[in-house]
Amino acid sequence: MKRCIAVPLLKAYLSLPDQMRLKNKIVLVTGSTTGIGKAIALRCVAEGASVVIHGLEQDLGEQVLAEIGSEKAVLHIEDLSIEGATQRVIDAAINRYGRLDALVNNAAMVVSGNIHTTDVNFFRRVLEINTLVPFTLIKAALPHLQESRGCVLNIGSVNAYCGEPNLFPYSVSKGALMTMTRNLGDTLHRENGVRVNQINPGWVLTETEVARKRSHGLTDDWYKAIPSIYAPAGRILKPEEIAAASIYWLADESGPVSGQVVDLEQYPFIGRNPPKDTSTIPTK
Repeated sequence: MKRCIAVPLLKAYLSLPDQMRLKNKIVLVTGSTTGIGKAIALRCVAEGASVVIHGLEQDLGEQVLAEIGSEKAVLHIEDLSIEGATQRVIDAAINRYGRLDALVNNAAMVVSGNIHTTDVNFFRRVLEINTLVPFTLIKAALPHLQESRGCVLNIGSVNAYCGEPNLFPYSVSKGALMTMTRNLGDTLHRENGVRVNQINPGWVLTETEVARKRSHGLTDDWYKAIPSIYAPAGRILKPEEIAAASIYWLADESGPVSGQVVDLEQYPFIGRNPPKDTSTIPTK
């Protein structure tokens, strides 16, 4: 009987030094001075990439740059809704590194609003940042991504499917982003060899979320006592966990997969039907 080689091969693989999944890749992460974007940038560098850090806050950006080191990162501070800004941040990557392998569209306005509190100008602003800026970034990056056979990863939200009552403009903008991912994930993959995918984080404990909940009247330690209906794990997601999930889509190991949207929440998001009993409905 022939000896099975699967176990020895597995042992040999596991004994190797940590394999850097993004070795020598150049990754632009928008909105990476805080939160999920910062976590993704840090994880990309840990996986062997060099990054372009982007955001609005110069001081926070410099902190991230200092943490990574200038040999593996470059900082670009600019509002991407300004005319020509999306081309300038792409140019920052090319001027520094000479190529671009991946674009992470993470920058977004996470803002409250419903049909009564949302006016047209505010709605336009949210759509501009959350939907049109990713579109213009993909257009500007496309020649370089085509050359490197690179990829785009859009950071969406589970709110894209409907959204919380007071996240109306944000939810609509993320719904549009999700459709764009699926459309371009088909078109650009076939015509340009560029993959486009998306991850939809659920409830994540970022600095922005802490500030939002403070504005809602909650104490700063609100996240320590989340009802199980929202957090079966007893806590909500961490930015580092979203970053870990993003690496698969940025790495070559995701192969030819394109046009996909993956929800990252701790319960089945679509079709979930919580119990209608005393565990969720208060009694008199």
